Amino acid sequence: MASSITIALDAMGGDLGCEAVVNGAGIARVRQPDVHYEFHGDEGQLQPLLDADAALKAVSTIHHTDVSVDMEDKPSQALRKGRKTSSMWLAIDAVKQGRAQAAVSCGNTGALTVMARMILRTMPGISRPALAAIWPTMRGESIVLDVGANVVAEEDALVKFAIMGEAMARTALGQPKPTVGLLNIGAEEMKGNEEIKAAAETLREADLDFEFTGFVEGDDISKGTVDVVVTDGFTGNIALKTAEGTARLIGDYLSNAMRRSFASRLGYLLARGAFNVLRQRMDPSRVNGGVFLGLNGVVVKSHGSATAEGIAAALDLAIDMARNDIITKIATDLHQVEEEENAADVEATEPEPSTV
Repeated sequence: MASSITIALDAMGGDLGCEAVVNGAGIARVRQPDVHYEFHGDEGQLQPLLDADAALKAVSTIHHTDVSVDMEDKPSQALRKGRKTSSMWLAIDAVKQGRAQAAVSCGNTGALTVMARMILRTMPGISRPALAAIWPTMRGESIVLDVGANVVAEEDALVKFAIMGEAMARTALGQPKPTVGLLNIGAEEMKGNEEIKAAAETLREADLDFEFTGFVEGDDISKGTVDVVVTDGFTGNIALKTAEGTARLIGDYLSNAMRRSFASRLGYLLARGAFNVLRQRMDPSRVNGGVFLGLNGVVVKSHGSATAEGIAAALDLAIDMARNDIITKIATDLHQVEEEENAADVEATEPEPSTV
């Protein structure tokens, strides 16, 4: 467990600019005052914001750059104009150099994925990182991955996603032995494509420190049927955006209903406390932040439109991942899988004993 935590922030990423990033760090500092913040961005914009928050300024440093990655930039464009000079690149590089234990960015997801992979590299046995999100459910919270880093995922990738997701569940959710399920079009074993069937068979046979429950369906995500839901990034991203849109839709329906008549407005006043709790539970910013798992370092992606509260939630997540050393936990579990696979290969190649 890391004793001293420094978080590097891409202060130029996102839709709301430096002010939201600095204000988010100010909120996170109140909750976790022992953390240092390293801001990467335009000093001319950052310094006045930090001057206005003396407590945050005391635990912060600024690394100046006026190069930023635009939200509409393709990864190739972002690399051409921002490699080694952009606020996004420099924040991730701070993790590689060991100055920071995690990097947080609200910027372009595609560019962040490519830069993080290029700078930090993937862990042994991992071909591609996965983006994992904390998902509010009826019984608490679950981990869902991948939610956008990989459009497709083959058998080996899905198995590795399960291993990385259960390590995050132990770290972020405090689950000693997480339950893991593969997202599928049905719970029956014969359903799904060949890749997901093969991944399920591998996970059933593996001797790992989590419980693989088999297939789960879309409605199981919000039910909280399992602690970790594993899927490809295409499916996971659509599910995530659909859930966020549905939460906003329900919020709009409730707001309009409460303003419809005098009686409904009176009812709202009488039940205001309950409605405030509901609003907080449905607020996507409350669990803002996705973690890139499978890299040699912690990188957290915040929503591009995140407010200060949302950025603070992403910072809390990054701090938690760094403080509980999730990289070591994932490496240990991956090593265990590799040893099991090697032992199985040796057993399969050993000649049958002679009966002569």
